[in-house]
Amino acid sequence: MNTKSMIAVAAALLIGSASFAQSQSFKLGQWTEIQNSILKELNRSYVDSLPVDRIERAGIDAMLEALDPYTVYIPEEENEDLQMMVSKSYGGIGAVIYKPYKDGNVIINEPYAGSPAVKHGLRCGDEIMEIDGVSTHGLTSQECSDRMKGKPGTTVRFKVKKVYTDEIVDIDVTRERIHLPDVEYAGMLDSETGYIYQSGFTENVSNDIRNAVIRLKKQGMKKLVLDLRGNGGGLMNEAISIVSLFVPKGSLVVSSKGKGTGEQKYKTTTEPIDTEIPIILMVDSGSASSSEIVAGALQDLDRVTVMGTRTFGKGLVQSIRPLPYNGQLKVTTAKYYTPSGRCVQAIDYARRNEDGSVAFIPDSLTHEFKTVHGRTVKDGGGITPDVIVKGHEYSRLTFSLVYSAIIQDYAIKFVKEHRSVPEDWTMSDADWKDFVEFAKAKEFDYRSSAKTYFDQMKKELEKDGLADSMKGQIDAMQKALEMDKETFLNLKRDEIVPFIEEEVMVRYYFQEAGIKVRLKYDEQLKEALTKPLVTF
Repeated sequence: MNTKSMIAVAAALLIGSASFAQSQSFKLGQWTEIQNSILKELNRSYVDSLPVDRIERAGIDAMLEALDPYTVYIPEEENEDLQMMVSKSYGGIGAVIYKPYKDGNVIINEPYAGSPAVKHGLRCGDEIMEIDGVSTHGLTSQECSDRMKGKPGTTVRFKVKKVYTDEIVDIDVTRERIHLPDVEYAGMLDSETGYIYQSGFTENVSNDIRNAVIRLKKQGMKKLVLDLRGNGGGLMNEAISIVSLFVPKGSLVVSSKGKGTGEQKYKTTTEPIDTEIPIILMVDSGSASSSEIVAGALQDLDRVTVMGTRTFGKGLVQSIRPLPYNGQLKVTTAKYYTPSGRCVQAIDYARRNEDGSVAFIPDSLTHEFKTVHGRTVKDGGGITPDVIVKGHEYSRLTFSLVYSAIIQDYAIKFVKEHRSVPEDWTMSDADWKDFVEFAKAKEFDYRSSAKTYFDQMKKELEKDGLADSMKGQIDAMQKALEMDKETFLNLKRDEIVPFIEEEVMVRYYFQEAGIKVRLKYDEQLKEALTKPLVTF
């Protein structure tokens, strides 16, 4: 191509780009004018009083929802929720509360270890009758929680009915800055295997991981399990800092590409603490965002063996932009890429499985990339583990017991009836029988998955006019699928017991005790520990 031709092509590109920008600006101005005109006309002509705040918020939310699930508007009154997402910190007493009835008292459900609630003698089962002189009757759980929160150093007064004595006392609690740790547990699984469970990526979690690794190495750790299952992500800089603990300084961790920022590369800037220790990195469909940055980077750098199931598939970067009246916009500004060049964002984030994980992606839509040592990895949605280890698939009954809060309610009942349990407590046959009687009296959907499919099929047969002609077969199948609560509960006892034990132990020995119960029954982790690690 000669010089004149090159100039002509460049000029055409510039003109095309300017024309597109002008078109976009014109359309934006056009729709803004239309929207304003509609609002003015509604305000002038609509038959009833115009709920401006409600319809404007609904319009904003609908507009942003049309883009992606992560671009959202945060008004001033929700800024504290944003700070909670970023730092997992708030001013309060440090307890989860529970309100079973609107006209009843608030119940202390789970106090946090070392919290002001614990320091002032509040425990699971205590009933909060008043907060600063205001009765909790008629207040929602959220309204009670809002009254309990406040600036650290300030005092909140409770009128409390104590769980074991029914004594009614006034308790003044000084609020503190409550921080919910992302490193929920770090300990030794055996004499050589260390284990860290990390639930998020808020401020300073990388420092907590560093300290945990150093402590476990002093305890004899020769192999590490870093568990990111169910970790929905958080701050990208914390993910980069965690990767930096295990790879040489200057290693590429992640890059991002966006319209306003172009391509940016993020490398480790600090010296690692261990580049040799074997690491198993556990992930599942709940591992997203920053979890995928860590998993993808360490996999591409051939530093870990990723085990579990495919991750969520969120490769979008969000930034916070200020808005008028102290609002904020959390907006997707870029996509991120692992060191090999993979984008873990699901090709179509609107099409997912019921658990939120990436739906099936045909090989024709994926691309191959190479790790540092030449292993093949693919894009298309999430991080595919080096070793697939499937987790337990729970029955519909167990999910129903959890989401209907029946197991939680039973745990509170159990605590009210037992002042203490040993640290190695497990459910006895008598305890299980007590739970079954408790659950039988509760209203919840205890149908099996097969029964729910059958009920739907029966409706479709009735719509098609086939129910009468197939009555015999339908009745026989219905009889075979019918199962009373007690029978079904006893059938799924082994599956349900771990959830009950975890809920109970948390209320006596706090959150770390719950993790220990979970580890005791974690068959996916146990299987992963038997698998050979990838050699590089």
